[in-house]
Amino acid sequence: MIIHDAGIRRLAAGAACAVAAVLAGAAVARASDWPQFRGPTGQGHAPDAAVPLTWSETENVTWKTPVPGLGWSSPVVADGRLWLTTALIDPDEGSSLRLLAFDAETGDPTLDVEVFDSSEVYPLNPKNSLASPTPVLDPGGERVYVHFGATGTAAVSTAGEMLWRTRFPYISQHGNGGSPILHDGNLIVSIDGYDVAYLVAVDARTGDERWRSVRPDPVSQAYSTPIVIDVGGREQIVNVSAFRTSGHDPSSGREIWEVVYPRGFSNVPRPVYGHGLVYLSTGFQQPTLLAVRADGAGDVTRSHVAWQLRRGAPLTPSPILVGDELYMVSDFGIATCVDALTGEIHWQERLGGNHSASPVLAGGRIYFQNERGVTTVLEPGAEFNVLARNRLDGSTLASMAVSDGALFLRSDTHLYRIEERP
Repeated sequence: MIIHDAGIRRLAAGAACAVAAVLAGAAVARASDWPQFRGPTGQGHAPDAAVPLTWSETENVTWKTPVPGLGWSSPVVADGRLWLTTALIDPDEGSSLRLLAFDAETGDPTLDVEVFDSSEVYPLNPKNSLASPTPVLDPGGERVYVHFGATGTAAVSTAGEMLWRTRFPYISQHGNGGSPILHDGNLIVSIDGYDVAYLVAVDARTGDERWRSVRPDPVSQAYSTPIVIDVGGREQIVNVSAFRTSGHDPSSGREIWEVVYPRGFSNVPRPVYGHGLVYLSTGFQQPTLLAVRADGAGDVTRSHVAWQLRRGAPLTPSPILVGDELYMVSDFGIATCVDALTGEIHWQERLGGNHSASPVLAGGRIYFQNERGVTTVLEPGAEFNVLARNRLDGSTLASMAVSDGALFLRSDTHLYRIEERP
């Protein structure tokens, strides 16, 4: 195992240009890349099969490298590099909001760029940070897009050059949260504040706004990440927000359908899609998991809710769909498996600890990570079967990434590469 004792270092300008030249040659994203929050499909499914079942601080850890500052953005991986964001906080001077890159094979730091500075010095919620949204990677290997909530959104080249910055001001109780997504040349961001709420698309090359879909009153805070789905050959962007979830035309932002839940706000989980159903959590204070048919038009609250689950719905972790079963874990560690078509509960069991990270499917197993460094590995199925429990040091609120047969985990202090070791 390689353990890096040195802090993050900045590349010299010449070295950065050399790295960029190599990365610029990548025409498309590789199948094993993990380019956005929750992976290639945005639903937590990893294409890799050979990932480890067990690990610890002394087992199956290829490298462990320190990460400066604090952030809960999840790692993303492409072309042999990992990317994440962090906030370096000086109580007297404010915060430096930064984009970091690491070599995926060695854990060596390869880039450290300040994207924004901020007067904020403390997260607005104990479970949040000043750098929680996950970056999204350009499939061409040339750009990284980052979002820091109301502080700003930016495109940075893989060499560390600032390409554009923009800002969508809004007022939020708990800071930033939802991650941006890329679709058809647009960077799409969900803005949900006390004062304004809308879904916005900007030109990924220039940062110029292309369309904006304003949400009707009442509005409130939400922290979810949109997802693109295919419904009968037509693409939709599904966005979970306070009091309502809506499907949108990706080319114009036009709203296609909506489902309303008057008491749901502060939504965090990213929705998942399958069997013609969108699975979403309605948010605080009493979350409900809704399964909504996505082929409707207008207000589909009465006509297209196939089933709902009130007991065990998550406030923070996203659900995961595996075959005909939907799995979720509540913030308090209660895992639930239901029939994805009917909502019938197969089992509900306590995993232990509080949970914020979203689960992933890799190697035919489901990995649930709690906030204390413990990952519980389950066998998918209608019966509850724990395969392993693995512990690392530190707090773990960021979701894991999977690439090239390795798991990449972020704690409050370190980044890990975990894979089978001879």
